Amino acid sequence: QVQLVESGGGLVQAGDSLRLSCVASGRISSSYGVGWFRQAPGKEREFVSRIKWSSGTTLYVDSVKGRFTISKDNAKDTVYLQMNSLKPEDTAVYYCASSPSATWSYDAWGQGTKVTVSS
Repeated sequence: QVQLVESGGGLVQAGDSLRLSCVASGRISSSYGVGWFRQAPGKEREFVSRIKWSSGTTLYVDSVKGRFTISKDNAKDTVYLQMNSLKPEDTAVYYCASSPSATWSYDAWGQGTKVTVSS
């Protein structure tokens, strides 16, 4: 089993940047890739981005393309989400999750880190 811990959330103003970190531990060899999700108050959780550990192949939801960048540091077993030009609608709790395979069915989740963007 993989354990994940997110950090880096906070309160920022619109237009600011934040970098979220997701540190993996445990059976990291069983992790195919890591995804970032977010859940805004009163809304369903939505996919934000994902990255494959081996190749670094990435995917983004349209609403964050050009503003968010996902990256990884295999030596540190860490995945980052660099968020630039933040908007109030980016306000949410951000979660990272690990998928054991290319089906991207996530089987391990972090506890979440809160991001609040004020206008």
